[in-house]
Amino acid sequence: MNTPISVAIHKFTSCDGCQLAFLNLGEQLLALVQRIHIAHFAEMGPINPHAKVDISFVEGSISTAEEIERIQTIRDNSRLLITIGACATSGGLQALRNLYDDGGWLSSVYASPQHIQSLALVKPVADLVRVDFELWGCPIDRAQLLYVINDLLLGVTPRERRDNLCVTCKGEQQVCHLVAHGQPCLGPVTRAGCGALCPRFGRGCYGCYGPAPSINSTALANRLQGLGLVPEQIARLFHGIHNNAEPFRQTGLTARQQDKTP
Repeated sequence: MNTPISVAIHKFTSCDGCQLAFLNLGEQLLALVQRIHIAHFAEMGPINPHAKVDISFVEGSISTAEEIERIQTIRDNSRLLITIGACATSGGLQALRNLYDDGGWLSSVYASPQHIQSLALVKPVADLVRVDFELWGCPIDRAQLLYVINDLLLGVTPRERRDNLCVTCKGEQQVCHLVAHGQPCLGPVTRAGCGALCPRFGRGCYGCYGPAPSINSTALANRLQGLGLVPEQIARLFHGIHNNAEPFRQTGLTARQQDKTP
């Protein structure tokens, strides 16, 4: 009888939403645990953070010196390391302070800021250790999680989604919010994977799956300006969830610079 693949799910600075994608599998999770051995998953029960495993799934950005040491240990203990979600892949919302921290954010948030030992910059996992595969999203989708796990169980290298959200919208026969309705939408520059959830419910994409490969975010920023958005509004769109991911980061900074130009 084959030995089940051993798996660990680790949390860093995050909201736990991507870990919940595992629990939200429901009956599919019960079937999955017949094929894998979960060595560590505090959200579910098993706790063994130093277990040597075949696959480690990592949620969350790296925000403290202790987390740097911990992610390095996890990398050493893992044959494959897969980041899940916006925080782990690009730094997430907390990386906003990389762009706008004027030195006063700690005292404005915490009553005793001297006890906070955060890094000067929030970092995605790939900035510190080798990452074998990334699952983008905020949060990730259950379908993409199962897709990756099933591929790995079959010994197949998972394929990265490289198309943008507009491809999904066309497949879903959704009317384009940007072209038909003149509404702000980041679909042309955002990675597919969510199933066009927001457009299907009547609103434009706000980029929670991060930048797709080979995009022209500058052209989209110009189009948004043509819709009447001021530079600050454009910057806020690009500097949302994936503010630390290029080219979203630079496009937002360029818009903010335009806002300061007399």
